[in-house]
Amino acid sequence: MTARTINSWHGRLVTMTGAVLLGLAVLLVGLAALAAELPVLTGRVVDNADIIDAATEEALTQKLADFETKGSDQIVVATVPSLGGEEIEPYANRLFNFWQLGQAGKNNGVLLLVARNDRTMRIEVGYGLEGALTNSHATRIIENDMAPAFRVGDFSGGLSKAVDDIIKVLEDSHGA
Repeated sequence: MTARTINSWHGRLVTMTGAVLLGLAVLLVGLAALAAELPVLTGRVVDNADIIDAATEEALTQKLADFETKGSDQIVVATVPSLGGEEIEPYANRLFNFWQLGQAGKNNGVLLLVARNDRTMRIEVGYGLEGALTNSHATRIIENDMAPAFRVGDFSGGLSKAVDDIIKVLEDSHGA
């Protein structure tokens, strides 16, 4: 092989590597754009999907504030119109971390999330409460409280019952 041939191969390799890196960058930017935008934390109830009536929202806000004052665990209820094509588990995890729910060092927050148009819901639990509010508890709350109420259009009732049950599970685990 001559020096000219080597230089030609080297030039092609550099061009191909640049094209691959550019393609990866475009792909990563595209994937980031696919991730749904996270709402702003405006209170203990963030009803961006507008599915909770005003009286229930007020009652939930007070109940959650009282619960947080009695202990230190924090529960936030959030509704969004859509996840924008993202799965609920990573979205809920991103939102939980973005909002920094629970106390620093205790990781004792709970996010109750509903995506109205996607017809999906999730209870995201901080590591500090995973022993108290297990996946099994969360599944039962969703299946027994939220899903039946949501099927008949009672979003406020389903969310209220779910919050009551989350609080009960956490209080029972703390010996309250």
